[in-house]
Amino acid sequence: MTAVHSFFPADRLFLIAGPCVVEGDDLMFRIGDHLAALAERVPGGIIFKASFDKANRSNDGAFRGPGIDEGLAALDRVRARTGLPILTDVHLPEHCAAAAQVADVLQIPAFLCRQTDLLIAAGNTGKPVNVKKGQWMHPEGVAGAVAKVRHAAPKGTPVAVTERGTFFGYGDLVVDMRAFPRMRAACNAPVIFDATHSVQQPGRGEGGASGGLREFIRPLTLAAMAAGADGLFMETHPDPDHAPSDGPNMMPLDQLDALILRAVDIWQGARA
Repeated sequence: MTAVHSFFPADRLFLIAGPCVVEGDDLMFRIGDHLAALAERVPGGIIFKASFDKANRSNDGAFRGPGIDEGLAALDRVRARTGLPILTDVHLPEHCAAAAQVADVLQIPAFLCRQTDLLIAAGNTGKPVNVKKGQWMHPEGVAGAVAKVRHAAPKGTPVAVTERGTFFGYGDLVVDMRAFPRMRAACNAPVIFDATHSVQQPGRGEGGASGGLREFIRPLTLAAMAAGADGLFMETHPDPDHAPSDGPNMMPLDQLDALILRAVDIWQGARA
């Protein structure tokens, strides 16, 4: 089993990966076991990611996940089985203390990155925090969110920021590769590239759900590695077309390793 001994390292490529939302143990263990094996070949290690609640689904009847109690219990079982550290989203200030009992890293969703009470509550836990940049924000705009977390967190608590594309017209996103050095300079924090949500097409799927352009995950990932991203975020699933959430923009699990290993090569080559 492989564990990450330092979160968000600046000198080694790290990966945050897993399904969009907590599903059954069989699926979670299948992905977790795969990622634990792959972690041996990722210099900065892998953090397993899944959300216990998807509070921003497009439609009222869409699957949101099992909820905080059942979801955190499922994530704890993955950590016990695989040895991987765990990341999960928090949506409300009152989620943070409970999630921090299980999760090694708390994540602030992009749509909530301006919510002061949530950022402070996450910082107060003392756990590492990943803040996803809002789709409407310029790269320097996320610095205020990072400052709120750091003000509340114990000194030295790891904080990272994540680029996941910027709104381009209606129902599409564009990734500006200049964002990585700009965000790093503005926030004094490692910058992660969210390769799968960056190819999302909000509200353009069937029935108003979000669509996605999965074929662009690979080129954007490799470009981000060359452009200076410190880490990589990628949702993955063995059967994305039948995943309950974000399937159109998820990476098929059987294609993940080849892309990640190529990304490691480019990341290292760009820093040679």
